[in-house]
Amino acid sequence: MKISFSEISLTKSGALAVAVYADRKLSRSAQAIDKKIGGAISKALKNSRFKGEKGQLLGLNAPAGVSASRVVLFGLGKVAEITDLKLQAVGGKLAGHIGGTGESQLAIIVDAERGKVGGVSAADAAADIAYGVKLGSYRFDKYRTTEKPEKKPSLKSVNVMVKGAAAAKKAYAACDKIADGVICTRDLVSEPANILYPVSLAAEAKKLSKIGVKVEVMGRARMEKLGMGALLGVAQGSVREPQFVVMQWNGAPRGADQKPVAFVGKGVTFDTGGISIKPSAGMGDMKWDMGGAGVVVGLMRALAGRKARANIVGIIGCVENMPSGTAQRPGDVVKSMSGQTIEVDNTDAEGRLVLADALWYTQKRFKPKAMIDLATLTGAIIMSLGHVHAGLFSSDDDLAKAIYKAGQDEDELVWRMPLHEEYDGNISSDIADVKNVGRDGGGSITAAQFLKRFTNKTVWAHLDIAGMTWSKKDKPTVPRGGTGFGVRLLDRLVADNYEA
Repeated sequence: MKISFSEISLTKSGALAVAVYADRKLSRSAQAIDKKIGGAISKALKNSRFKGEKGQLLGLNAPAGVSASRVVLFGLGKVAEITDLKLQAVGGKLAGHIGGTGESQLAIIVDAERGKVGGVSAADAAADIAYGVKLGSYRFDKYRTTEKPEKKPSLKSVNVMVKGAAAAKKAYAACDKIADGVICTRDLVSEPANILYPVSLAAEAKKLSKIGVKVEVMGRARMEKLGMGALLGVAQGSVREPQFVVMQWNGAPRGADQKPVAFVGKGVTFDTGGISIKPSAGMGDMKWDMGGAGVVVGLMRALAGRKARANIVGIIGCVENMPSGTAQRPGDVVKSMSGQTIEVDNTDAEGRLVLADALWYTQKRFKPKAMIDLATLTGAIIMSLGHVHAGLFSSDDDLAKAIYKAGQDEDELVWRMPLHEEYDGNISSDIADVKNVGRDGGGSITAAQFLKRFTNKTVWAHLDIAGMTWSKKDKPTVPRGGTGFGVRLLDRLVADNYEA
């Protein structure tokens, strides 16, 4: 998708999109076009249910009087209620709509009153719409070899027209890099497990070195020396070599706080459940059990791409959880890098074992000012929060509040769940320091309590994104499939709280 910016013109070919506000109030450009085409817009409005509400679209094909092949009206609703997120949704909806019409070109006019669209500057409004176009036009179709051309989205280029196009292009630059990170995550999550496995996932992370990220990859031998018995216990049933990846972006300027913020991702590239095998129905979805790791890779790409002024560490533990003659068994005891022993009561509670060693390694080596892990960790969080909020657990109120706010600002919603020592009794073991799973309910909470044992008093938060990593329905900026949930949230967290 080629996205460009220019000054406003009514001479564009292809599709032309203009705004209408609540109560069918035409924007300035919509009025000008209506005059050119003999009042066809006004007539169409009178004979339709289109009222200019947010999210509404109305198309006029081949209108006489303009060079555009079609004019599309998009609703912005009440001027006072226009926000960045609503403008992004407009971009996504327009991209999806025009992509199904056969048009290859789209021009979108952004009209501003006194330099603003509602409460958003003209430059930012144009950038937001372009951002929505890029996010909403995503499609993972690399394996569709027989799809007919008419079934494929037709839209190839979008030109956003606004007074002050140079400022809009500048405002879009950072959005473009964040979108690259989101798309990177969506691609990783969408890949099948025969293509994306621990070694190939590590190789994808290694590509970030091209944009200035320092990347280290460790194999089994190195992890054995470090004592990562919890992670390696998960990996031992698979013929796939486990990998442990450390990514560093050092963007903090000289004189600023050099302590990094760390992000840790669960990278189980396929999860059968191991010996505690899952039911076959839906098991194919477990290709995206590496969603947390996918977010960390995409986030590092976004932060490095926009040259974030902060030091950031990204850690992913990459394994495949398979049943075999060498797989760990329920009842086994493993020794984590921290020295704590873990009774493996259920081999399908494997993600927390991977994170136990990854979290310990991260806090021990980097001593971060804050450490946040992401994982498709529990089905219990879906029972609690569905597919609207990710579960947020944190040892620090300020960090929890900052994550919540970032989620609200980016429409990647989180809801804080409790941590309490009373839950620890549910994972006590008769023969080891802790069990990896409890049996008395509160599954997502006991999982978080388990992880907390490996954070060593570091300011820490855990995001259980099991309900948010994959979507079965389309939204304007999030097509169904891999969502990339977490990249925008955590990029905003860094931008608002940790950049110099």
